[in-house]
Amino acid sequence: MSYATNLMMTLPELILSIGGIVLMLVAAWAGDKSTRALSWLAVLLFVGAGLALLGPAGHGGEAFGGLYRADAFAAYAKLLIYIAAAVTAVVAPAYFSRGGSARAEYPVLILFSAVGMGMMVSASDLLTLYVGLELQSLAAYVLASFQRTDTRSAEAGLKYFVLGSLASGILLYGISLTYGFTSTTAFDGIAAAMADGISMGELFGLVFVLAGIAFKISAVPFHMWTPDVYEGAPTPVTAFFASAPKVAAMALFVRVAVEAMGPGVDQWRQIVIFSALASTILGGVAAIGQTNIKRLLAYSSINNVGFALIGLAAGSPEGVAAVMTYMAVYVAMTLGSFLCVLQMRDQDGQNVETIASLSGLSRTRPALAAAFAIFMFSLAGIPPLLGFWSKFLVFDAAVAAGLVPLAAIGIATSVIGAFYYLKIVKTMYFDEPGEAFHPTESVVEGGVIAVAALFVSPLGYLLIPVLGTVSAAAAAALF
Repeated sequence: MSYATNLMMTLPELILSIGGIVLMLVAAWAGDKSTRALSWLAVLLFVGAGLALLGPAGHGGEAFGGLYRADAFAAYAKLLIYIAAAVTAVVAPAYFSRGGSARAEYPVLILFSAVGMGMMVSASDLLTLYVGLELQSLAAYVLASFQRTDTRSAEAGLKYFVLGSLASGILLYGISLTYGFTSTTAFDGIAAAMADGISMGELFGLVFVLAGIAFKISAVPFHMWTPDVYEGAPTPVTAFFASAPKVAAMALFVRVAVEAMGPGVDQWRQIVIFSALASTILGGVAAIGQTNIKRLLAYSSINNVGFALIGLAAGSPEGVAAVMTYMAVYVAMTLGSFLCVLQMRDQDGQNVETIASLSGLSRTRPALAAAFAIFMFSLAGIPPLLGFWSKFLVFDAAVAAGLVPLAAIGIATSVIGAFYYLKIVKTMYFDEPGEAFHPTESVVEGGVIAVAALFVSPLGYLLIPVLGTVSAAAAAALF
């Protein structure tokens, strides 16, 4: 295969990398006053990278000697990543400018993080996996502590860095064990070695690799960083962490489990089932007593990761397709929820994050309350919203694979989660009105909220045939 063909398969990453370098130079010369323009240029780069997926980058196969794979699965995940990253890039300047902390480097960091995420979902070798994950993580550490004068943001960045370094060490140790006992870092080679029977050393490598990746999706018991980082990081950054990197890490988890460790499905299924149940239970119970909306959404994120893992536990093409459909709906619900949080500002324009401040929102900001309620009902999986359909798919895949008890417990824990989602709706619609929020000034934020609300509304069911077909094609690429 020619070098030019290899480069064409990595065209989305090339567009974002070169574009990020150019924007970094512009930021250095033009200064912070160019932040808004650079954010929109970053969106154009994401559009270009998305269009590049229509070519060999979306279905070209293996590149660079098997280190990188351009297939339908990676293309699906990258599209979700680019959409989420573009939204969080374009809504950030208004947030940071209100606090006087607008920096032109923000969209550049988002771009470089997206490059790492693209490498993660296209990795077909443990070395590519690690390089992509570290590229994404290094940008994320800076983003978490982006507001340097805010002690909460600085603390969030430090916690994320320390715990992320620990997780990277665990992952690297797992990669070393896997290489030592299989004599290869290629996913195909690992699968071939495990097909002859999994040795104790290979089993330990499997456990450590999946543990390192589980940290990135904030699955229990590797979730400890999530509530603190989500609460302390700036809200646009939190929206980014809860969407794009979550999709990338989940797609990476699925690819490693199915492609590299497919013959060991009976071994990793036990790990996935435990993590799924623990995540749904802890994410549901721990959120009940929260008073900060961002911290509550952090536990909601943990809860939703657990439901997605239920689909992966099936270990079938239908299960993987259900996971990818779930992540698409999850991105819409999460972005919509955090954009609603961005609208929570007092009359002085200062951001407020307490759930109590939502009291009587239906009477002071009825449109915002309606959108927030739609996202909460959808996250709870209440029909006829689209969140119900995504949960139904993962439960159906688990039942089809004979994991009826897992599906039953998952359904029971979704009732626990519904409690705190409905508590927010109750606060908005039945409590006495508090201080009215500052009127919205951003057409972009309002437009994205409206689009996300329509997508997860019953109108979203019209897209199920398309979403189902694309998800099935993505899953088929792994089998």
